[in-house]
Amino acid sequence: MKQNPELAKIRDEIDGIDQEIQRLINARAACAQRVAVVKQAEMAETGSVPVYYRPEREAQILSRVIERNEGPLPGTEVARIFREIMSGCLALERPMAIGYLGPEGTFTEAAALKHFGHAVDTRPLTTISDVFRDVDAGDLDYGVVPVENSTEGMVTHTLECFLDSPLVICGEVEMRIHQALMVKPGVALSEVKAIYSHQQSLAQCRQWLDTHLPGVERHTVSSNAEAARLVSTADSSEGLAAVAGEQAAETYGLSVVAGSIEDRPDNTTRFLVIGKQLTEPSGRDKTSLLVSVKNEPGALYRLLEPFQRHGIDMTRLESRPSHSGVWSYRFFIDLVGHTGDPEVATFLDEVRVQAAELKILGSYPRAVL
Repeated sequence: MKQNPELAKIRDEIDGIDQEIQRLINARAACAQRVAVVKQAEMAETGSVPVYYRPEREAQILSRVIERNEGPLPGTEVARIFREIMSGCLALERPMAIGYLGPEGTFTEAAALKHFGHAVDTRPLTTISDVFRDVDAGDLDYGVVPVENSTEGMVTHTLECFLDSPLVICGEVEMRIHQALMVKPGVALSEVKAIYSHQQSLAQCRQWLDTHLPGVERHTVSSNAEAARLVSTADSSEGLAAVAGEQAAETYGLSVVAGSIEDRPDNTTRFLVIGKQLTEPSGRDKTSLLVSVKNEPGALYRLLEPFQRHGIDMTRLESRPSHSGVWSYRFFIDLVGHTGDPEVATFLDEVRVQAAELKILGSYPRAVL
């Protein structure tokens, strides 16, 4: 077939650009290797353990990528490409092991890959407690756990794990959650007799399920991916279906019979990256606190009033029963800023005086992608 001369010219130009991109990526990777050599030399000289992963620096790089992008690709798409380049380069310095709430095919796995890129060793764990335990024990470098959903609220288990854990929050990931109804190949929607999923996912799709599958039994399991796995091992005649992300359908060989069945199109889940290292300011940060107040009149007001006076933006306030007494509560608070910011440091000094307990869960970059 005769090739259009104009197309041939453009394709030759693309080939030349691809070659230059590849050369520059390898040059960047070589710089990463040099960084590793410098850090290893410092460790040999000082005995200190080098820090390879810097959440604040990665957030700054990705933010700059988005800010300077001129198109035609959207800034977030270009940032995702850079995310993978950075992931591969960091793996040359030191491969990282990342734990997440499993099994494979969960939204938490997708969040881990979105945050760290695909050049990491991801390991599924059975419970959120297991993720905290293995990171604390040093078996994992970092963990990724869900903390809240825009429709169904906070994940209580994650909050409770922070009560006795020395781990801190190093980053956050936000993901739009699209749920799908999946079955074994050959099973029709009209043949579905039972639905399996995590309780939050069932709640997020309640209206759709009530409309399209009224009266069909719903069963809760530990995760969406576990629901997909159960359906994949069942006989087609049982008419089982799972509500999960489409990644789970690919992982377990299921067919999607209905996509985007969540009741709210803006359904979003926030995940936390947990680890041992404190994160330096990135310029666009968030701080999470665990606070309990004295059981006396006006205590909560005295806790909240300094937010207004110091101009601190509180983005989340969640109360949980305290184990220290009946009708006693702890508050999980998110605010904009870093503990290294002077105004935040001054604010925290004042809160410390008013609170019966103050635990800083971490200061970390706000989600970029």
